[in-house]
Amino acid sequence: MSTLTASNRSGTPGHDSNPQHNGSSRSGSSKRPADLLPDATLVKWLRDMYLIREFENRTAQAYQQAKIGGFCHLYIGQEALAVGTIAALEPDDPIVTAYRDHGHALARGMSAEACMAEMFGKEGGCAKGKGGSMHMFDRPHWLFGGHGIVGAQTPLGTGLAFAAKYELEVLGEALDGGPAKKKVALAYLGDGALNQGALHEAMNLAGLYSIPVIYIVENNGYSMGTAIERGTTMAHDLRKKAVAYGIRGEIIDGLDIQDLYSEFKPLVDWCREEQAPAFVDLKTYRYLGHSMSDPQKYRTKEEVEQYKAKDSIDRLASQLMDAQSDRAKANGGRPVLSEQSFMEIQAEVRAAVARGLEFAENSPAPDPSKELYSDVFLNPMKNLSPLGEYVHGAKNPLL
Repeated sequence: MSTLTASNRSGTPGHDSNPQHNGSSRSGSSKRPADLLPDATLVKWLRDMYLIREFENRTAQAYQQAKIGGFCHLYIGQEALAVGTIAALEPDDPIVTAYRDHGHALARGMSAEACMAEMFGKEGGCAKGKGGSMHMFDRPHWLFGGHGIVGAQTPLGTGLAFAAKYELEVLGEALDGGPAKKKVALAYLGDGALNQGALHEAMNLAGLYSIPVIYIVENNGYSMGTAIERGTTMAHDLRKKAVAYGIRGEIIDGLDIQDLYSEFKPLVDWCREEQAPAFVDLKTYRYLGHSMSDPQKYRTKEEVEQYKAKDSIDRLASQLMDAQSDRAKANGGRPVLSEQSFMEIQAEVRAAVARGLEFAENSPAPDPSKELYSDVFLNPMKNLSPLGEYVHGAKNPLL
């Protein structure tokens, strides 16, 4: 008999935690989870965040040159969120996100070539040019897509977590024939998706069946051009939305990647061990508009500059170059990162993104005779749309 049964977890930790929670995980210990990581890991985080920043800057330029079409939503300012949360996962934990998805794809390990070629609608892209900006997919890295319908990815994330738990508790093995294991799925959503019915249906099932999914609200304060407090109830404490479904809720500061990781990693570990869901109000901020066509009349330049002064990339770089930090003292007074090393990282990243642009420029457009029907829909009956027969397309060598 299946062990996937309904669960009443009204006593789950986190339901009555302090609404003024400030992101610190130092209580009872002088060491945070981030403090226990090797120096190289933090340097990689800095490199990954800078990669996202550079990639998005060059994406904006290509869009303005009409090399990228359609909708385009940039991640500039939110880099610590994707890098910090994904760092807390195992490589085969599934993730799904909304349409502001380039940052997650790069943080998960997608190459700049595959990502930029997809932006250009080229065959060398991660979805062979069929998805574009809003639909980054990378099955080898367990990224199950960016999704354009607001909130629609949250039931998918719940399903990915359910599938992993079903393998573990019912089938006893993974579908690929390997051993089943405890997994956690991440379902990212913007604060504008909080009022979508699909999210609440998914959270209800997650709470009812104790499904190990974490709903991450990338709370940048604005649903397109509407301030969150004007569009959703309990904006000052979104955890209350989780309480209704018996789900653990947390508020985490997403502007400092070390604090973010130190709060989020124990939550991931708890969800994995307990095979239970969670909901995170993760505070962040985007420096640019909702999309490339956003005039940003709903906020002041002064507000944006206040957040830029707390930039997550600058903050981590300063921490790693601080000769007075605990890490530096442990290294005999030598900081983790020198200014020269940081400049070399920036140069390496700029070169990687330039290669991505060159690859996207030179990659061919999808061949309609080969790609129009491949990997799209199975036609169950003759004479129904689509008229072509479903075929499996060639695999993307970049993935």
